[in-house]
Amino acid sequence: MNFKDLAAQLTRLYEKLNRAQKLVIVGTLFAVIGFIVFLILYTSSARSNNYAVLFDHLSSKDAGLIIQELEKEGIPYKIPQDGVIEVPRERVYKVRINIASKGFPKESHVGFELFDQQQFGSTDFDQKVKFLRALEGELARTIQSLQPIERASVHLALPKESVFVSKQTAPSASVVVKSADGMRLSRKQILGIKNLVAAAVPNLKPENVKIVNEFGEPLSEAGEDGSEGELAKLQMQYKNRYEKVYEEKVVDVLAPFIGGKDRVVAKVTIDFDFARRNSVEERYDPENVVRSEQSMEEKREGVAPEQVGGVPGAVSNIGPVQGIESEKSKQKYQKSTTTTNYEISKTVSNIKGPFASIERVTAAVVVDGKYVPGEDGVLKYEPRSSEEIERISSLVKQAIGFDPRRGDQVTVSNFKFESTAQSLVSTPYKSAVSTFYAYIEPVVPILKYLILFLILFLFYKKVIVPFSEKMLEVPVEEAPEGETVLHLDEEEHESLTEKFTEMRKKVEEQLGLGEEFSEDELKYDILLEKVKEMAEERTDEFAALINALIRDESELEQNTASNIKKETS
Repeated sequence: MNFKDLAAQLTRLYEKLNRAQKLVIVGTLFAVIGFIVFLILYTSSARSNNYAVLFDHLSSKDAGLIIQELEKEGIPYKIPQDGVIEVPRERVYKVRINIASKGFPKESHVGFELFDQQQFGSTDFDQKVKFLRALEGELARTIQSLQPIERASVHLALPKESVFVSKQTAPSASVVVKSADGMRLSRKQILGIKNLVAAAVPNLKPENVKIVNEFGEPLSEAGEDGSEGELAKLQMQYKNRYEKVYEEKVVDVLAPFIGGKDRVVAKVTIDFDFARRNSVEERYDPENVVRSEQSMEEKREGVAPEQVGGVPGAVSNIGPVQGIESEKSKQKYQKSTTTTNYEISKTVSNIKGPFASIERVTAAVVVDGKYVPGEDGVLKYEPRSSEEIERISSLVKQAIGFDPRRGDQVTVSNFKFESTAQSLVSTPYKSAVSTFYAYIEPVVPILKYLILFLILFLFYKKVIVPFSEKMLEVPVEEAPEGETVLHLDEEEHESLTEKFTEMRKKVEEQLGLGEEFSEDELKYDILLEKVKEMAEERTDEFAALINALIRDESELEQNTASNIKKETS
């Protein structure tokens, strides 16, 4: 590529543009160059500020100790905000390992790594203290890993184990949490933290885990153990939710025949009893029930055992002789025992009261009247009859579960709704508008996209296309006539004219020509003589001119032949 020719062509193209096009091209060029310069400067500044976080959320004491170590090692650092230290990005991991090997930060939580190094001579008490510290540190690390929590601290109270059940004490725990900026723990998250701590410690119940925030305020998952403000807020939300449900019920029941939801207003007030009562109930059945029955029977029959006695001697030692009638007495024994156990049936019920119970319900309902056409064709307001009000009242009572024993009250009133009256007043203009909207409203979703497309199309045709054509248009200016080879100066032209006049007279006199003599032929002859003279004087320029004419003629013939072939094909 010849850059010199390319530059010359671009220069000629630029010179042919008008002033507005030149300004647009120059402005675009400067904008592109400025954007590239901005990217280069921004990238260089980002590289110059290539620092990464070494430690964050540091205490003032730990931050001071770490800065001392960095200055001692000669490592550059930055402190963008309190508790955060940054070092060059390519050295952050090496520096972090080096600082951690020296035991920094010291105030961070320690876990079970305490047992990585065994110390000889440590007592059982030391091991228990280490285990307690490790367990507290691991729990604090786990809680800190949760998204809303910035910092956490856990303290466990583990009592000594006892062989006596009556003397055993349940363990307890306390947790202090600091929430991140702009975040707040929900009740479910608080309950999750309690269950997490309780599951990590044996025999620890979630209700024995107490959580406070950085301001010392207790946090509760259900409001029972929390502050009075949280309990009151929970009760108010519960009350408002139920009242809104009752109001929607009333409006949904009355809206179809009243004329719409905008023509009925209902407000319900519910008085709740938030005192929770738990009771234990035992019931005994007065009728006895046989639980078990046992029967035992004993029988024995025989003679009494012989008793050896008498005068010592052979006869008494030998005993009775067979064949001689014995004087033994016969015995018969029989015993029967029956045991029946009776049980009194008992039912034990643990009854836990609800979160709230309804004490009283009061409802105030306002309904709009009727609008009937008058003699002049205009709608007029007509109040509802007492029978209709009674029917509406009965419907409202059924919708809210009316109970007269609680002292519930329902009030139904009939008033004229001004906004509804104005909207229902029939005028030719409003009727025409309503008819128009009735036909147009179904196609509004499609119509808005069509209008948007039409606006974009008109913007494209009327703004973008003319602007692009204007910018791409190259003004065709009349090229200044170049200095031809046969250019005649004024003096030469005047002398040539005088010569022509003299020559004309002379020729006419010699040849005897009259008025039929042609000046064009004479001019052609004179011009031909002039061309011959210039050809003799400027042979190189004349030869170049003839070559250019021949080349243009050949190119024209070739283009004509190719066009003829295309048309025939």
